[in-house]
Amino acid sequence: MTEVIVLNGGSSSGKSGIVRCLQEVLPGPWLALGTDALVDAMPASMRASDAGIEFAPDGEVIVGPGFRTLEAAWIAGVAAMARAGARVVVDEVFLGGAESQRRWRRALDGVRVLWVGVRCDAAVAAGREVARGDRVVGMAASQADLVHRGVAYDLEVDTTHAEAMECARVIAARVG
Repeated sequence: MTEVIVLNGGSSSGKSGIVRCLQEVLPGPWLALGTDALVDAMPASMRASDAGIEFAPDGEVIVGPGFRTLEAAWIAGVAAMARAGARVVVDEVFLGGAESQRRWRRALDGVRVLWVGVRCDAAVAAGREVARGDRVVGMAASQADLVHRGVAYDLEVDTTHAEAMECARVIAARVG
């Protein structure tokens, strides 16, 4: 039985909406944990420093060694929750592509994971980004392809024209 679903996609690709829909359609309770929660949990000083995470004016996201240390602990914590019996949907942005997935794979070794790529046309994601108003403009376009480079998936969905619930149902059908 799947214990963790990892959704990877760029900013404004529709992951968070899919996660909420998955919680509605999957049997039993599933925790929703995402990289935004990690960033929000960090002290404000880490959100604007070389050691932490920086959001450049052009939308580039730069992470430093302090962020990587906290991220590793967070990933290990998510894996520990899954091993303790919690089923988890992870809303992630693999800024490092394949290397980001390797970090998760190491931590989730022995846990049954469904790897899902969430794609969205860069222009559509950029439009959503502007409409949201809570993201640095340019982040969606710069991440649309970057986060998928070298990443291996069990399943991919595309939110360019599909609604979150439709994507969630496709994913739920693959959860065993």
